[in-house]
Amino acid sequence: MTRPHVNPAIRFFADGAGYLAYNSETDSLHELNAVASLIFELCDGSRTMGEIQALALPALPFGHHVEIDRFLADSLASGLLIPASASPTAPREFTAEELSTLVEHLCETGQPDAALRCAKKLTQVAGADPATWHTLGRIARLAGRRTLAADAYERYLAACPEDASIAHLLVALRDEPPPPRASDDCVRLTFADFASHYDTKMRDNLAYQAPERLASCIHAELGDSSGLSILDIGCGTGLAGTILRPRAAKLTGVDLSSEMIERARTRGTYDSLEVAEITEWLAGTRSQFDLIVACDCLVYFGDLTALSQLVAARLMPGGVFAFTVERGDVYPFRLTDSGRFTHHRDHIRAIAVQSGLQLACLETSFLRTEAGLDVTGLYTLLRKPAVD
Repeated sequence: MTRPHVNPAIRFFADGAGYLAYNSETDSLHELNAVASLIFELCDGSRTMGEIQALALPALPFGHHVEIDRFLADSLASGLLIPASASPTAPREFTAEELSTLVEHLCETGQPDAALRCAKKLTQVAGADPATWHTLGRIARLAGRRTLAADAYERYLAACPEDASIAHLLVALRDEPPPPRASDDCVRLTFADFASHYDTKMRDNLAYQAPERLASCIHAELGDSSGLSILDIGCGTGLAGTILRPRAAKLTGVDLSSEMIERARTRGTYDSLEVAEITEWLAGTRSQFDLIVACDCLVYFGDLTALSQLVAARLMPGGVFAFTVERGDVYPFRLTDSGRFTHHRDHIRAIAVQSGLQLACLETSFLRTEAGLDVTGLYTLLRKPAVD
């Protein structure tokens, strides 16, 4: 008669009233309630199926013995349990490193609820490491668990008060009045590590289409015009610059992140690249441009009035300011739990007037995805009046 025991490939941890077990061979999670967890413990290779049933039966209401049989059969079929070997290996609990790896795997494979449960356990297994609270905050935020995310980030920030990016996220999670823009330190920290895999994540994972769609808006306004002096503010790794290059006699890129600028430099697309905060750079330069582009960087600004006025001063007569923002329903703008700002259409119209620019295009379209959902953007072109 079969004497089942837990598959040695299983790692597990106690979670509430039961166990959560992961099979690395089949990449499958098993959520075990109290009775299933009892059976899990009984399956050590020393007992027959009948003996296991007899020991587990008192935990179930009368007449529910078939559920034990079903669990045993399903567990043998799924690989949670295997027939006893000569020397069965006892199941082992997760180490902190294994659990951390599993959390990331579950996130990447679209299993946020399971990732959240594992992230909570991780704070218990390795709670002295503030990174575990950062992980829990990130997973909870992505799962829409704002209170849990705020609490986890508070714990992390208490140990790492210099992390400006988390301090910025907490402003949104606490529903506090937003700052005018994300701080320089926040932006630098956000992209310091992101730069190495920015293109892959944005293109392959998030279906990022802003550069191409903004280029279509520019083409509708400027046609095939070329030989332009173009400024790409918040140029990042240069995804937009690659598309703008055929129009440019001179292409300049500016970004606050030195890591992103280094990635842009490897493309060989730009004539000039500078590490600088874009409003300071615009205020300090005397250069004039036919086209100024800001693709997916103004999401770190709230009120766009001052920036658009600086841009207007740097545009040639007839020049165009082309940019994207995330569309929002709160006027004039709102800081979201992502740490990015959304902007209302009427705010875009207002900054055009206040900057002395003419609204040439204001289209609503897809930007990218986030957490499996579409992010909608406002694709905007503002033109500086030509001199009569």
